Amino acid sequence: MKKIITPFIIVLILLLSACGNGEKEEVTEGTDELVALEVEFNVPETAEPGETVELEAIVSYGDELVEDADEVNFEYWLKGDEDDSSEIDGIHTEDGRYTAEVTFPEDGTYEIYAHTTARGLHTMPLKSIIVGDGGEAAGESGHHAHHEHNAHTDGFHLHFMEPDTVQTNEVIDLTVHLQLEDKAMEDAIVRYEIAPEGDDENTAWVDAEETVAGEYIAAHEFTEPGTYKLVIHVEDDADLHEHDEYMIEVE
Repeated sequence: MKKIITPFIIVLILLLSACGNGEKEEVTEGTDELVALEVEFNVPETAEPGETVELEAIVSYGDELVEDADEVNFEYWLKGDEDDSSEIDGIHTEDGRYTAEVTFPEDGTYEIYAHTTARGLHTMPLKSIIVGDGGEAAGESGHHAHHEHNAHTDGFHLHFMEPDTVQTNEVIDLTVHLQLEDKAMEDAIVRYEIAPEGDDENTAWVDAEETVAGEYIAAHEFTEPGTYKLVIHVEDDADLHEHDEYMIEVE
C-alpha cells in the first residue's frame, strides 16, 4: 500500500509545483502589458524671436531609459496654423535624452509635438512656448488652414500626417496618431471618409489598422487628379466619436 501512495504523492507535488509556476508566469506577463512608454518633454516657457531653443525628450519604458527609440521627431507650428508646421529629428545623446535646437522667427505662441515611437508604442506629448510678446494666433492674423478641427473630448489629440504630394494611381499610406489622456489611444475604430470636393456621392470609406499603439494606417489610391475632402472618424467601444476634416490635392 505504501508503494502505491508514495508515487501518487510525488506526482501530486509535481503538479502543484507546475501550477504555481504557471501562475507566476501569468502574473509576470500581465505586469509586462502594463508597462508604458513615457516621455518627459522639456521646453522653455518663453523665448525671444531668433533665439536658439533646445527641445528635450527623455524617453523611458517602465524603469528602463530608451536609448534606441525608433523615432523622436519634434513638430512645431504657430498656434492656429498647424498646416504650416516644421519638423526636426531629435538627436540621441545619453540617458534616454533626445534633443534638437530650433529658432522661432516671430512673436507668437508655438505648439510642439514630440512624436515618439519605441518598443512598439507611440506617444506624442504636446507643449507650447511663448515667443516674444506672444503675438496673435495664426487664425487671427490672416492665415487660412485647409483643414477643419472640431471641438474634441478633453484629453483627446488627433494628428494626421498630411502627405506632402499625392500622385494619381499611386498607393499612399494615410497615417494618423491618436492620444487620450496623455497616452497612446489603442484599439480605436478609425475610418477615412474620402470624396472628391463637392461630390459626396462618390465617397470611399477606408478602414485603418493599428500598426503600433496609437498609430493607425490605411492604404489608398487616388485614381483622378483634383481636390479631395478627407474626414478622419475615430470611435471607441464607449461613446467617443471624433472627426477632423482635411483637404488633399491630388496631382
